[in-house]
Amino acid sequence: MRVLIQRAKDAHITVDGEDKGGFAQGLVVLIGIENEDGQEDIQWLVNKIINLRIFGDEEGKMNRSVLDIGGDIMLVSQFTLHASTKKGNRPSFINAAKPDQAIPLYETFIKQTEGALGKPVFTGEFGADMQVSLTNDGPVTIWIDSKNRE
Repeated sequence: MRVLIQRAKDAHITVDGEDKGGFAQGLVVLIGIENEDGQEDIQWLVNKIINLRIFGDEEGKMNRSVLDIGGDIMLVSQFTLHASTKKGNRPSFINAAKPDQAIPLYETFIKQTEGALGKPVFTGEFGADMQVSLTNDGPVTIWIDSKNRE
């Protein structure tokens, strides 16, 4: 499972033209689910995301988590995080999990994140046409792969 985390001053999401809301400060997390992913990947990533200290403290040092600042989280499924560009110029998404496997994992990811955050998260809709807007703060953008725990 791969996530791309962006620290955001604000974010907003629209799904198939319908406004799904947004927040003033927090994290936008794009989630790519692959064939081998499971519950262990979710638990590890949710813990990492919730506790990642990438918000500034009184001295401006990245020392606070989204929990510490009372921020929000937006979770958006994005199979393109598993694009392979090894051959040619057209990406292959063969490693991305199919919807019947990915949707339950995505829904579990949402529930576990809400439980850890202590409040609802903003979400997209799996497989829908979405527009996500944000102001990347910093910019701070972090890539995490649950199969390569660096």
